[in-house]
Amino acid sequence: MPYFDAASAAPLHPVARQALLASLDEGWADPARLYREGRRARLLLDAAREAAAEAVGCRPDELVFTPSGTRAVHAGISGSLAGRRRVGNRIVVSAVEHSSVLHAADSHAAAGGTVTEVPVGRSGAVDTDVFAAALDPGTALACLQSANHEVGTEQPVAEVAEACRAAGVPLLVDAAQSLGWGPVEGGWSLLAASAHKWGGPAGVGLLAVRKGVRFAPQGPPDERESGRAPGFENLPAIVAAAASLRAVRAEAAAEGARLRALVDRIRARVPELVPDVEVVGDAVRRLPHLVTFSCLYVDGETLLHELDREGFSVSSGSSCTSSTLTPSHVLRAMGVLSEGNVRVSLPAGTAAEDVDRFLDVLPGVVAGVRERLGAPASAPATAAADSASLVVDALGRRCPIPVIELAKVIGDVPVGGTVTVLADDAAARLDIPAWCEMRGQEYMGESPSDRGGVAYVVRRLT
Repeated sequence: MPYFDAASAAPLHPVARQALLASLDEGWADPARLYREGRRARLLLDAAREAAAEAVGCRPDELVFTPSGTRAVHAGISGSLAGRRRVGNRIVVSAVEHSSVLHAADSHAAAGGTVTEVPVGRSGAVDTDVFAAALDPGTALACLQSANHEVGTEQPVAEVAEACRAAGVPLLVDAAQSLGWGPVEGGWSLLAASAHKWGGPAGVGLLAVRKGVRFAPQGPPDERESGRAPGFENLPAIVAAAASLRAVRAEAAAEGARLRALVDRIRARVPELVPDVEVVGDAVRRLPHLVTFSCLYVDGETLLHELDREGFSVSSGSSCTSSTLTPSHVLRAMGVLSEGNVRVSLPAGTAAEDVDRFLDVLPGVVAGVRERLGAPASAPATAAADSASLVVDALGRRCPIPVIELAKVIGDVPVGGTVTVLADDAAARLDIPAWCEMRGQEYMGESPSDRGGVAYVVRRLT
C-alpha cells in the first residue's frame, strides 16, 4: 500500500532501526555516571550530538536533544522570551507556522505578551520587507519555518535572518520539514526539528541555540541537556535519530532529485486529469517530495477515505475532515481553495509505478465523490436567465455544498446579475472567492446575513 504522507511521519530509516537495536544493548545506562556502562553511554550520546550538530551546522555544545520537536519549539520560544524580557514582550511569527509555534504564541499572548502575525502571499511565502517591518524595538523573538509542512513552500530564511540581525532580534527556525534535505542557510539564532520527519524514531527532537543568544530555560532546573530538556535521555532513540539524519543527508541529493521529478509529474498531470483543480504552494521554491492540490466540489474527508480504499495514504488540510470544522490555517492564510484538499508527500524510495497508479486512480475517485454530492459535471449552463439576482440558502450545510449550489445557479442569472450565497461554514470564506477566480466570475464581498451566517455575493461575468 503506497504511503504518501511522509510530511506527517517518515517511515523508519533502515539505519535508524539498526542503530536503535544496537544502542538498546550498549546505551541503556546513565550517561552521567562514571562507571564503565555510564562512560559507554556517554560516548554514544556525545557521538550522536556531534553528528546532529554537523548536520544542523552548529557546535555540539549548542545542541540539545528533547522529547519531541514540539517540546523543542516550546523550549526555544519560552527560553528566548525569558532571556530577552527586558527588551520587550513581542513575538513575530508568520501566519503559516506549525501549530506548535502558533500555540506557543497564543500562550504568550494569554500571559500578557504581544504577537504580530506576518501575512503570506498566495504561494505561502512571507515577503522579507513585510517581515522586517514587523521587527520593532520591543520585539523579543521572531519565528519563521524553513519550509511549510502543508504546501511545501520554502521561506526566505536567509534574507529574514539578515533582517533580524540588523534589528537585533533572534530568529527561531522550525526546520522540521527541511532538515533531512539539507542545512538551513542564513544566520538563524535558534533551530528546532523532529526526528520522525526524516526517518528517525518518534519521541526525539533537537534544539540548537547559538552562542551569544540570550536564553533562560523555563521550568524547574535540571542537570541534563544544559538544563534545556530535563529528564533522563532516551539514548537509544537519540542515537538512532542522529544516525538516520546522517544517512538521509548522504542520500538527499540523489533522492531529492528523483522525488522532485515525480512531484513535477503530479503537479503537471493532476490539473490535466481532473477538472477544477488548484495546485497550491510555490512551484519552484519548495520541498522536493511534497505537493498539495485542492479539488472543487469535493468533500475532503470522503476523498481521503476513497483514496485509502484504493490503497493510498494521503493527508489533507481541508476543512472537511473529522478533526476540524474550519479550514487549515495555512490554506486560510494563503487565501487558496480549501475544499477537497490533498497533500501528497513521498517518502524516500517511492516507486514511479506507485505515482502512476495514483494518477490513474485519482480522476475516478474525484468524479465519484462529486457525483454523490450532486456537483455540476462542467461549467454552469447558459440558459436564458429569469432573474437578475438569486439567493442560495446554504446555512447549516458544510463544504463543499455552498459552492456546489452556487455553481448550479450561476447560469440562471444574466451576465452582470448576482448570486448571494448564505453560509455559516468557515470554509466558504475561502472557497467561494477561489471558485470565482477559477471560473472567471467576480467575487463582490461579504456581509452579515439577517438570517444568520454570512452573505457572499458573486457577480456573473461569463
